[in-house]
Order: sequence, then C-alpha cells, then structure tokens
Amino acid sequence: MPNRVIIGSQWGDEGKAKVVDFLTLDADIIIRFQGGANAGHTVKVDDQEFVFHLIPSGIMHKEKVCIIGNGVVIDPRQILIEIADLAKKGITPDGRLFIADNAHVVLPWHIAMDKLKEKKAGKDAIGTTGRGIGPCYSDKVNRHGVRVGDLLDERELRPRIEAIAGFRNQEFDLMYGAPPIDPEQVIAEFLELGRAIAPFVVDLAEMLHGMRKQNKRFIFEGAQGTILDVDHGTYPFVTSSNTVAGSACCGSGLGPTLIDQVVGVVKAYTTRVGNGPFPTELDNAIGENLRKIGGEFGATTGRARRCGWFDAPVVRKAAIVNGLTHLAMTKLDVLDSFEEILVCTHYLVDGVAQQTMPSQLSKVGRCQPVYEKLPGWMADTTKCRSWNELPLNARSYLKRIEELVDVKIGMISVGAKRDESIIIDLD
Repeated sequence: MPNRVIIGSQWGDEGKAKVVDFLTLDADIIIRFQGGANAGHTVKVDDQEFVFHLIPSGIMHKEKVCIIGNGVVIDPRQILIEIADLAKKGITPDGRLFIADNAHVVLPWHIAMDKLKEKKAGKDAIGTTGRGIGPCYSDKVNRHGVRVGDLLDERELRPRIEAIAGFRNQEFDLMYGAPPIDPEQVIAEFLELGRAIAPFVVDLAEMLHGMRKQNKRFIFEGAQGTILDVDHGTYPFVTSSNTVAGSACCGSGLGPTLIDQVVGVVKAYTTRVGNGPFPTELDNAIGENLRKIGGEFGATTGRARRCGWFDAPVVRKAAIVNGLTHLAMTKLDVLDSFEEILVCTHYLVDGVAQQTMPSQLSKVGRCQPVYEKLPGWMADTTKCRSWNELPLNARSYLKRIEELVDVKIGMISVGAKRDESIIIDLD
C-alpha cells in the first residue's frame, strides 16, 4: 500500500474518519498532523460509535500504531477523556498510541481567551468552538507556548507558566475585565496531567525515522477541510492551522519524499459549520432535508451544519493546493431520495466566470453559483458494494464530478459503517 495523506476537500466534516478507518486496514501507522480538539471525527464499527477529537481514527484497529503529531495543539485533558472512553469499549491504546513531545499544549488562558474574543466580537465573531485552538497556535508562533515535553519536568514548565501568567492576566484585566488565572494552580494541574500522559510521549521524529527504515506504511490524517486552511481558505473565517496535504510533513517530522498519494475526502453535497460565505448554501426546505437525512450536526459542538449542493470550484481548488491524486466520496446515499440534483460547475463574479473559489473574502461573497441539473436515481445505494451495483444515474453523477474536478474517484461511501464502502481504484 502507498503512503497516503487523507484530507478534507471542502469545509471539513466530509467523513474523513470513516475513510481513514477503512484505509487503515492496509496501513501500519496513522498520524494526526494538525488541528486540535475543535475537530470531531466519528466512526461507527459494528454497533459502537466512536467520537475522537485528538486520537487518530485508526485506534480501533488493535494492531495499528496511532500518533498525535507535533502539528496538533493538544489538550491533555481531552486525550485522557478519549483514552478512558476507549477503555470502556474494551480498547486499550497502551503501547500503540504516541504523542509528540514537541506538540504545543492548550492552556486555560487559551480557552478563556478564545471565548472572550468571540464574545467581544459579537456579530463579527468567527464562530470558533471555544476550545482555545487559535490562541494556542498564536502563542506557538509568538514563542509563548508550552510543549508536551515541558509537562514532564517542573524545571521546564514553571518558568514558562509564570512568564505567560505575567502578561496574559494583565491582558485579561485591561482588555476584557476578566479575572486572572492562578499560575500555581495551572502548574500543579498540568504537572499532574504530564504524569498521566507520560507513557505516551515520545521524540516523534526519531521514532518515525526508525519506522520508516522498517518499511512501515503510513496514513496521515488531517482535520477540518481545505477551505478552512489558514492560508488557502475563506480567511478570516478559517481554522488556525494549515489543513492542506503539505502540512502532513511539517506536522509529523517526515519529509515530502515519503508521500505517495493524497486522497481528498468530499461529500456528495457540501456542508459548512460556523460563519463565513458559502456560495451553494440552501437556506430552504432542500437544505433542511439534506441536514435531516445526512445527520448534519457537528461532532464537537452539536451545531447544525449549513448544507448546499456540490460545489465544484471548491473541490477544484482543493485538488490544486493539495495535489489530489484521488477523491473519496462520502454520503452518496444521502441523495438517494432526490428526484433532481444540482451541481455548481463554476461561479460568476461580477459577470466573469470563476473556476475556483477566490482568495479574497469579498469576492467569495459575490460568487453566484452556476448550476447544472442532473437526474436523481431514486434508489437505495446503501446495499451496493461495487461500481456496477450502483444505479445508472448515480454512476453518471459520480462521473460528472470526476470530469468537473479532474480527479478520479477511488472510493465511495454509502453509509456510516466500515463495510458500507466501495473501492473503485486506489492504485
């Protein structure tokens, strides 16, 4: 099996966890390389449902190694919650879950700052999850951060926390009128958290180098989606990290020569959580029907997702900036009951055709989607396990998506469960 990067090709929530879980069958190592506990990945195996925010989606495979890379910002409390939940379901990650010692830690100041900034912004709020992700990445870049390895040694942690408290509590008081956070309480709590996660903490670059020499097969698991990338997305309505495939190398400590394939996960339609422009959004009964059938509610926040028709300019941009080799189409079955299905082929911006989503926010807001109507198939696809078993109109729909995006579809998901999948071509 080739080494693969699995990324979202829309605004996130494309069903990456199900794809990662399925493709993990042919891999040895699964690496989550960016994001934080603001991303919820849901996997259904048999009669059990697993929701992960930090632990890679392949952890249910008992012989696989799962790694949280240095590009992830980590709330150790969340990791311990997920480990405890796994234990309740009969899965132990001991000896096969590892955390990069140079990954940055989400601190109480980050969570408080996230909520305070959103509240102060009012109607101009970004719509974050309030989990401290943006402030943590900001402190990382500003060199005010605390890393996982620091939690294992008070000599490292104490001076970092005391320095952060010195200016952050002053900022809370002057800018927000918010109470201070006691640095001694933070030191005590995070040293205890450090002791709890210590068995999982490793020098990741060195560890992966050894695995590479053993010819282990890798999957790199992304979070969110391409159009939420801090550089390539609908800035400023984006996440705080690079969600694109190139980030897999920076966020894990492995070089780009290791990557063989980039699989872009796409829904058969489009969804978005949070604020910001969304050209194909359906603020009507059709959008509500998509939301209801697809169960479109965020795994992290429970917020209703905004729904719309498939947007080819969005996925074209994802194909370009990620170098996609394949698409993995999810939730095809959600369209089973639609007599007619629309696909956005391109935009008109001030009367001029636009083939990919623009970078400037004002332009995105002026994008007028141009649609092509396709006939629905009005048949149950959830029992299909091969290309030829799919209804003719479903195959025509998929072929049209391939033509519009110029990337071949390698996998189709027709349900939430692991076996509700069709492999077409992932060579």
